[in-house]
Amino acid sequence: MQGYTDDKDRLLKRLRRIEGQVRGIARMIDNDEYCIDVLTQVSAATKALQAVSLGLLDEHLKHCVTDAVANGGKEADDKVKEASEAIARLVRS
Repeated sequence: MQGYTDDKDRLLKRLRRIEGQVRGIARMIDNDEYCIDVLTQVSAATKALQAVSLGLLDEHLKHCVTDAVANGGKEADDKVKEASEAIARLVRS
């Protein structure tokens, strides 16, 4: 079981909304809408994806990393390293 399993329905609902936002952005471009309006929608979709990412990261830290650290050993080191790399990717994006 993954850390986000309890919130799976909420996450999928949010991702479907984001998918709709992205389709709307494509329609805006297809309709030659004003650049700034398109960029505003891109920013909103980006922020929504970032919120999903942060939620998933939080659950990963609470469950996967915490469990691995409690067990100790190489698995703990690997999970902490994996989480650090995921955080670095999020910060760069």
